[in-house]
Amino acid sequence: MKTIKTLAALLILAWSLGALAAGTRYLMRVDGLACPYCAYGVEKKLKKIEGVEAIDVDLDHGLVTVDVREGVQLTEPQMTELFKQAGFTFRSMKAEPR
Repeated sequence: MKTIKTLAALLILAWSLGALAAGTRYLMRVDGLACPYCAYGVEKKLKKIEGVEAIDVDLDHGLVTVDVREGVQLTEPQMTELFKQAGFTFRSMKAEPR
């Protein structure tokens, strides 16, 4: 009986941790990303947005992936301006649940 209770508690804990990880992943196409310094500049600007949890910049494909916590939303006008200020051209954005 104790084993069943322990197993149930572990399953509930695992489910709870999964729920905490919920949020949105944004995949953005950006022109002009050419070097690690470019990636650093973009990451620095994105990190200033409250709720941003992870950032990945793929220089070879011009793809910026941003994970945000639940309830945080990034908009195309917001990203267009952010990348313009960083010296890059924002092309498109796709959002998907994590």
